[in-house]
Amino acid sequence: MIAPAASAEGMRLAIFSDTYPPHMNGVAAALGRLTHAVRERGGEVRVVTTTDPRAPGAESAVRRWPSIPFWAYPQLRVSLPPARLVARELFAWRPTLVHVATPFGVGLAARRAARSLGIPMVTSYHTSFSQYAAFYKLGKLSAPGWSFLRWFHNGGLRTYCPSNAIRSELEERGFRNTRIWGRGVDMSRFSPAWRREEMRARFGAGPGTVVVAYIGRIAAEKGLAVAAAAMRRLEGEKSMRFVVVGEGPYEERLRALAPRDAVFTGRLSGDALSEAYASADLFVFPSTTDTFGQVLLEAMASGLPVVAADAGPTREVVGDQAGAFVPPGDDAALAAEIYRLATAPAERSRMAAAALRGASTRSWSSVFDDLVHDYNEIALAPGAI
Repeated sequence: MIAPAASAEGMRLAIFSDTYPPHMNGVAAALGRLTHAVRERGGEVRVVTTTDPRAPGAESAVRRWPSIPFWAYPQLRVSLPPARLVARELFAWRPTLVHVATPFGVGLAARRAARSLGIPMVTSYHTSFSQYAAFYKLGKLSAPGWSFLRWFHNGGLRTYCPSNAIRSELEERGFRNTRIWGRGVDMSRFSPAWRREEMRARFGAGPGTVVVAYIGRIAAEKGLAVAAAAMRRLEGEKSMRFVVVGEGPYEERLRALAPRDAVFTGRLSGDALSEAYASADLFVFPSTTDTFGQVLLEAMASGLPVVAADAGPTREVVGDQAGAFVPPGDDAALAAEIYRLATAPAERSRMAAAALRGASTRSWSSVFDDLVHDYNEIALAPGAI
């Protein structure tokens, strides 16, 4: 028997984030789903975020502060709304709960405003700072960075983490009141049933071609130089094709590093994205900086075995049966594992079945039932921020 969905009746949730759809990243996608889930359960939601030239002209209950492109990543936006104006708008709307998703301009203003008004506030942690610090060789900057993040998140009543691996890391660093806000997948939107010969033809793949796909943001911290180097090692294997789906600031560099016959589709959405996943044969995920990796679940639901860098959150999501893991940064090991699976169709089929089983246990409905239930506990609990 299916348990009834958690009710959000009477909830007035204010979400603050520097990224929100139409931005294309895991944080924006999760927040878009959160907005829908709370409304579907009877609550009201107001989103405060940054302007974006791709945003629709009229949006229900979305407040966009003027912003400019972030110099290092033009697809992301930077805004610095005054906390006093944010507080004025919060006071007028009277939310029962504030959820701050990013520790930047919009998020900082929201934190200050919510605390000044005594509105219950929660935060969510989406970026693996320790891995970014290592990747970008921040060195001495990592200590004050952790101090800032601990200050930011400990100012709320919860810090929601996407995986147990991340939750453990944060607790070891002094973060309090952590909870899991997991991720789900829509098994109708991502499924092997979306496999299309037309999409495979777009990839330049014939009946015997093994398509090795990366789908997601094209950014340096995703480890894509390692994936490109691995595929270059396999360039002489005519039965393989490297396909990259997505956009990002690292695309020009990745094109230069990738095999000559690699296919770059650009950003895909809707049916085309579903078809791209299902029309591949292996999913490669060289990143060690992700706190969850939503694309992993989407690939698994599409019936793809995963070849990934061995990182705690990735192993937690994929599991040992659906994934093959290699040392981070080792393009030779990655190439060897891709080749092994590309030449072992029976093993790929076994892993694909395991991937489907794993994805089927993660429904969005149960994820948001748990989150809304926790929201309700916070709103009803005595005490102030």
